[in-house]
Amino acid sequence: MSQTADVIVWGLGGMGSAVAWRLARAGARVLGFDQFGPVHDRGSSHGETRIIRKAYFEHPHYVPLLQRAYQLWAELEAETQRTLFLRSGLFIAGGPECEAVRGTRQAAADHGLPLERLTPAEARREFPAFRFEDRDEVVFEADAGYLLVEECVRAQLEVAARHQADLRFETPLRDWQVVPGGVRVRTATDEFHAPRLVVTAGPWAAGLFPGLRVVRKPAFWFPLEAAAGAAGRDAAFFFDLPAGQFYGFPSRDGATFKVAEHTGGEPVADPHRVDRQLAPRDLAVMRGFLEERRPGAGCEPTGHSVCLYTLSADQHFVLDRHPTDAGVVVGAGFSGHGFKFTPVVGEVLADLALRGATPLPIDFLGWSRFRSAV
Repeated sequence: MSQTADVIVWGLGGMGSAVAWRLARAGARVLGFDQFGPVHDRGSSHGETRIIRKAYFEHPHYVPLLQRAYQLWAELEAETQRTLFLRSGLFIAGGPECEAVRGTRQAAADHGLPLERLTPAEARREFPAFRFEDRDEVVFEADAGYLLVEECVRAQLEVAARHQADLRFETPLRDWQVVPGGVRVRTATDEFHAPRLVVTAGPWAAGLFPGLRVVRKPAFWFPLEAAAGAAGRDAAFFFDLPAGQFYGFPSRDGATFKVAEHTGGEPVADPHRVDRQLAPRDLAVMRGFLEERRPGAGCEPTGHSVCLYTLSADQHFVLDRHPTDAGVVVGAGFSGHGFKFTPVVGEVLADLALRGATPLPIDFLGWSRFRSAV
């Protein structure tokens, strides 16, 4: 049986739920599919928390998108009466030439963002649970903090449904085909037609588009009571070290804190077949980081989670219309730093689906930079 909509959304995790929200809010008839249930833990939008910041070391061009994301997160909080964003502040620390500190300072300077520079002695007083070396550069962004990731996805799905989006879970899509008048997608039992298809398939996008790869990323919760120097400013943190980039959060439960490595990750050939058990190899690098920079923390985690990074070749997003299938819009390759952008990604992809263009500055995130790969 063939069914129709204005736009079909393939994948309803963090990005897809945002697309469904922004499309439905614009008055489009939206039909969304996800192979799992709502707010699941199989992809990249789970694990309790995600850092959000404006002074973006990855590239200053992201800052206008972040400024819009901050507005949309506030709009979503107001509409759903949910707390989604906690402004704890964030410090970033590392050697004087490290990418994270240098890039953060550049983004702040380019866009006039407030950023506090701390000496190592000041950082030790402000954040006594951590160890800072005398050569460290430390910056603090007060307007940064963290998002409650599952609550964010739940809120986006809620407002999408409130605006009449038809969201169908436990319904895998098999394929799509460009047909006269738009795109046809198929499930195991039905087919659906729409002028536009938006693909936000997370790790499963790597099987649909070239140039993407997936890695397994564990995160850990360690006991807070074992950490030295618990007094001081309670902020999110990011260390850029020779051993890797590590980040974490203030305690949510008063007993544990979350920490993970941003760099590294084991390749994943099939997102359906991921080892989600805690393995000794997962802990080795993390223990080294804690011993070096949070020496009072216990060495045994109280819990863990495994999510997936879908990496593009340059670790920047892909937000564009498909280069050969005009009816298909793609959001992919968020490379482990995309969740904070979720509502503005939804707005961008909705714009591309409904109007073929967006006023938001995304030229640096187009397919053209990978022209040889598509």
